[in-house]
Amino acid sequence: MSNPPDSDSKLTLLAEFWEFFKTQNKWWLGSIVFIMLLMSLLIVLTEGSAVAPFIYTLF
Repeated sequence: MSNPPDSDSKLTLLAEFWEFFKTQNKWWLGSIVFIMLLMSLLIVLTEGSAVAPFIYTLF
């Protein structure tokens, strides 16, 4: 059986992601991840507002 996830598994994931960036020199992936996070934040914050239909038409 697998071990239950520990309390800081998210921090471990971020640390592994950072190590991947450093060792593989894939710095261009950072901008893609950043843009994806900004877009998802925009969608989450505007889903309940009157602006939502205009935001969704952009995509």
